Amino acid sequence: MKKSSKAEKEAAELKAELEKRKQELALLSKKAKKPKAKATKKVEKTKAKATKKVEKTKAKATKKVEKTKAKATKKVEPEPEIPKTMEEELEAQYTDEELRNFRIEKKDMEQLTNRVCEILAEHPDDGMLQSDVWKRLKLSTRDGSRLSLRLERRGMITREKILQNGRWTYRLIIEQMPISLESIQNAPCLTCPVEQKCNIDNAYPDPNPKHCELIQEWVIIESKKKK
Repeated sequence: MKKSSKAEKEAAELKAELEKRKQELALLSKKAKKPKAKATKKVEKTKAKATKKVEKTKAKATKKVEKTKAKATKKVEPEPEIPKTMEEELEAQYTDEELRNFRIEKKDMEQLTNRVCEILAEHPDDGMLQSDVWKRLKLSTRDGSRLSLRLERRGMITREKILQNGRWTYRLIIEQMPISLESIQNAPCLTCPVEQKCNIDNAYPDPNPKHCELIQEWVIIESKKKK
């Protein structure tokens, strides 16, 4: 009976020891799981932060690329074509020789040329707008443009392209002043009775312009007029 009691006692002690060990294992297991959960949470938080940062950087890069692309597209857009002037169209259609010899029907070209030069000679420094010249000559824009090209090819005028009231046109400037008879209008040579015998190689007393008293008096008078 004593042996049975002793065995029961030992079994009870072993059982109690086993329960104690189970409790200790359970406690250790609980402690081990807690740091692991905390570490997992921290990792997930770091990962989420990194993902957010990557997405932000990616969005910023995409925005920059789109902006650069839009800027490049805008830069590549062709500029509006500037309409050609009548003269530029004529220069593309005709050769220099054809423009140089252009003629207006039923018009005396030499007389018309001299008239243009006379008009432009009134403004020798700054010239005149070609439209104003054509109005005075009652010429169409096309004929006037071709005439200006003719005179330029002949070296009589120069054309300066300018913007006038939002449209391109030309200012015409005289290059060769027209011949004027005013400078010799009162010259004594025109009515001199011995003009046919007058020669620069003649010896005195034969008529010679070098020692002509009439010419000397005329030069003195004209010089005083200019002063």
